[in-house]
Amino acid sequence: MISVELALLLRDAGLRWHPASGDRFVVLVDGLDDEVFTISEMTIEAHAYDTGTVLGFNGTTEWALDAVAQEDALWLPREDQLRDLLGGTFRSLARSTDGSYQVLVELPGRPEQVFSAGTAHDAYAHALLSLVATAVDRARPPAH
Repeated sequence: MISVELALLLRDAGLRWHPASGDRFVVLVDGLDDEVFTISEMTIEAHAYDTGTVLGFNGTTEWALDAVAQEDALWLPREDQLRDLLGGTFRSLARSTDGSYQVLVELPGRPEQVFSAGTAHDAYAHALLSLVATAVDRARPPAH
């Protein structure tokens, strides 16, 4: 699982979350930010309203928590979700001789890039962070 710090970087770079069953997240409140929650129709369910998405805690007696606004939650994408988000840019995942993991991505018209980390999900996350940041930069209007 990626760290809260890396998940914050992804969110701040522009990665958007559409809560779904099986997603993991933390609540960005002191005392709860170390507790990882999982969305499940049995206990935590995403409710979409005109005013935003609310994560409802159904029948949880161990927490005095009914619901939390999506903006107060931080998505911790799984390895498969990170790989899927890389889409057609993803070329390969390999383990190097030093034990680190390397993700190879390629954007059209650009040289291949390699992102290394101690775990596969962190390598995917670093590659995605670069991809999201590049997409945001390309979407910005040019300065006059």
